[in-house]
Amino acid sequence: METAGPRTRAAARLGAHATREEQRKRRPVRRWQRRRIEEEQEEAVFREVVSFTRDPLPARYYDKDTTKPVSFYLPSLEELLAWTPDAEASFNVALEPLKCRQPPLSSQRPRTLLCHDMMGGYLDDKFIQGSAAQNPYCFYHWQCIDIFVYFSHHLVTIPPVGWTNAAHRHGVCVLGTFIAEWKEGGRLCEAFLAGDERSYQAVADQLVLIAQFFRFDGWLINIESSLSPAAVGNVPPFLRYLSTQLCRQVPGGLVLWYDSVVSSGQVKWQNELNEQNRIFFDSCHGFFTNYNWREEHLDRMVAQAGERRADVYVGVDVFARGNVVGGQFDTHKSLELIRKHGFSAALFAPGWVYECLEKRDFFQNQDKFWGLLGRYLPPHSICSLPFVTSFCLGMGTRRVCYGQEEAVGPWYHPSAQEIQPLFAEHRPEGDGQGWVKTHCCLEDAWNGGSSLLIRGVIPPEVGHVAVRLFSLHVPVPPKIFLSMVYKLEGPSDVGVALELTTGDAGSCHVGGISTLSAEASSRHSPRPLRVPPTKLARWVGHCGQQLSGGWVQRCYEVNLRGCVLQDLWVSFSRPPGSREQEAFVCRLGELQVVDANSLLSPLPRVQAVSVSRVRWQRAAPEEEEEEGEEEEEERPARLRLSCALHWSYPLSHVRCFRIHCCRATGSPAEGPPGLEKPALLGLAFVNQYRVVDLAVAAAGPGTDGRVEFLVEPVSREGFLVPKAEWGRAALLYSGPHT
Repeated sequence: METAGPRTRAAARLGAHATREEQRKRRPVRRWQRRRIEEEQEEAVFREVVSFTRDPLPARYYDKDTTKPVSFYLPSLEELLAWTPDAEASFNVALEPLKCRQPPLSSQRPRTLLCHDMMGGYLDDKFIQGSAAQNPYCFYHWQCIDIFVYFSHHLVTIPPVGWTNAAHRHGVCVLGTFIAEWKEGGRLCEAFLAGDERSYQAVADQLVLIAQFFRFDGWLINIESSLSPAAVGNVPPFLRYLSTQLCRQVPGGLVLWYDSVVSSGQVKWQNELNEQNRIFFDSCHGFFTNYNWREEHLDRMVAQAGERRADVYVGVDVFARGNVVGGQFDTHKSLELIRKHGFSAALFAPGWVYECLEKRDFFQNQDKFWGLLGRYLPPHSICSLPFVTSFCLGMGTRRVCYGQEEAVGPWYHPSAQEIQPLFAEHRPEGDGQGWVKTHCCLEDAWNGGSSLLIRGVIPPEVGHVAVRLFSLHVPVPPKIFLSMVYKLEGPSDVGVALELTTGDAGSCHVGGISTLSAEASSRHSPRPLRVPPTKLARWVGHCGQQLSGGWVQRCYEVNLRGCVLQDLWVSFSRPPGSREQEAFVCRLGELQVVDANSLLSPLPRVQAVSVSRVRWQRAAPEEEEEEGEEEEEERPARLRLSCALHWSYPLSHVRCFRIHCCRATGSPAEGPPGLEKPALLGLAFVNQYRVVDLAVAAAGPGTDGRVEFLVEPVSREGFLVPKAEWGRAALLYSGPHT
């Protein structure tokens, strides 16, 4: 998509109108009554007469109680075959493409698959624009896994988009689930597998279309129903066709088969790959074993799998149901045997730590569980710039934007989760007492809902301790800009520094760097800038300064030639002259590594903001009472406004959109209203947003009510965009005709 360039106002209006017309043509036809569109000061203005009749919303795509957009599943074969992409489904399309990583998933290094099965699925994670959930489940050990499967017992489980965005941001591929169970599942399978190839190809084509449209990466196929000879005979060609077509449409697509049906058509869990189920393994990308295996099963599978050992995912039920080697906090016992034999691992339902243990101890238990597995889970490396994270978990007890508190109250938005570090404890070599530990921190944030808490001790015998936060493998451009935002707790003179490790891509030359030591010549400490580079000043004008909330920003500019950036570390050094043991508590609010030249490129502008699907409700009496202490005759009546916003913006340039509103202030009796300060409504990760139950004042007799919507893009590099580049639309509304 072309970026916006200088145009006359008339040309801009014409272009914006054409863009909106194109968007409306792509969306289903709707009734647009009593509405006209104007352009006023480069802002789209929409007019509406308040009406309390409802334009029904498609039940599949919107929550019936709140009308918020939701992720969905397909419960029947008929619905699968009838599904087609439409504008309503676009809310569920992932913004984040699958990030490149090292080693690639296609390598033969044993992998780790996480199969997320929690209480039937589609819980608070189904709300695409987030929710006010308190104490939701949150996964953040992404660098330890390679594949994420969203599992439920519905026929076609489409992963909620928040999981896809979070996983892709970390280089983790995402699979949905196709499951058929018991007698009903058997009847369903006979319907598309027992006939000719057109039947199973139609099902496969729909599964490919769904993965391609929603931008996830493939399917786990789980048939736990007995099949007739005709039906089971068509399973291998079905898997081959699905695998081939998926890889044509979804680069790196995966199809995995679960150990259930054997070649005779019976349901017989084998707990291993063997001659009874090998035909299915040979027809797709991988095999997910049942959970009740012993070491002798692994011994036999070594010969069966041959060179494809990494394509065998040995199942581990974290709930430890049945006759298993180890689950719960003994899951590492299973992992030890799996890795000993060179297989991949499939961890089923690690949400056990959330479902079965105390919610108040969730983060402690989550870190304990994954910490016990750490030695068996080699991390993968992120391979692209920009690399930016505020350590936000996609949840919190308040919302913060660059040190400024915007809202107080619980929130949960998985798409808003940012890149998470390697959570670990680091101890220096030798017999010293130094250590560094990292934890999630919901008590304070620089941007989003959380930060990274780093605690540690510098022992008397060493000058500093350091912790590796990220494993990278990034061929870097000639000049990179780095930034770190942090705060130390309490009075502390401990030094905080960013360090990076480089690897040679041919011959690596580094400038703007102090080498730490001859023994560790590839690990460097950049020299912080006292003032930002002139060309970058509009983005990074606070380098070396104290920021709001006690945060400090350190900026660095590094010249590189022929280098690969491998790791990011944070180092803590004792104060000058100190010989004592030094304890410290540091909160890390943001890390940025960006191509300095990318910050010089012009920014696109949000265009063609439109308002549609307008719905009105009268405020409930109790809501009226909560609005203020004014006398009843002075307080304007209240309404609840819901509507859809659409706009145009190249998604490859954006991390997310921040949606704001400005409502009219004052009473209609006092004359033309003003507008309040912008209030954050929420975040969007597509070019649309649904406003739900926004409280507005009713229009007075002969006057218009007004609410303005602002669409603020947040750049990929993590910087706020000037207001001149925001998109705007205003809704003027008048009272219902009598």
